[in-house]
Amino acid sequence: MSKEIKICHGRPEDVSGRSMEEIKTYDVLDALGISYDRADHDPVMTMEDCQRADEALGASACKNLFLRNSQKTRFYLLMMPGEKKFKTKDLSHQLGIARLSFAEEEFMVRYLGVHPGSATVMGLIHDPEHKVSLVIDREVAEEPFIVCHPCANTSSIKVKTEDVLEKLLPYTGHTPAFVEL
Repeated sequence: MSKEIKICHGRPEDVSGRSMEEIKTYDVLDALGISYDRADHDPVMTMEDCQRADEALGASACKNLFLRNSQKTRFYLLMMPGEKKFKTKDLSHQLGIARLSFAEEEFMVRYLGVHPGSATVMGLIHDPEHKVSLVIDREVAEEPFIVCHPCANTSSIKVKTEDVLEKLLPYTGHTPAFVEL
């Protein structure tokens, strides 16, 4: 990220050039009365790329992994602390699934409305058929804030964790499974 990061409260005044998925994220957050701070930045693809935005927002982004079973019939969005190492075996065991793999981009686009590098809990807004199960590491749920992308990896938003759990998820109809990784 090379451009200066400025923190703004709420949605951008000018949404030209932003995706419909990102704009819908702001629409839903505003309609639910969820307050958020936003940092616009160059596209980020890794947790390391997110560090400048995290510092500007004063909280750490969680890692969001989009996974599937081997039959490609069940999909999972995993939210975990960014610094934790992901071990497929640990999660598979806790969920009672034989084997998990990273889901292909086509499923991410179809079910979450995002591309690789933009996986986010906000993507559940685009999953009205509940094809994706949300899985949250307990450490993420215990943090006061969640930092994630608003369905575009050119912005990061900081939202109260309780607002995600108590307002956003009831709106989307997704009930999270909590795990300890």
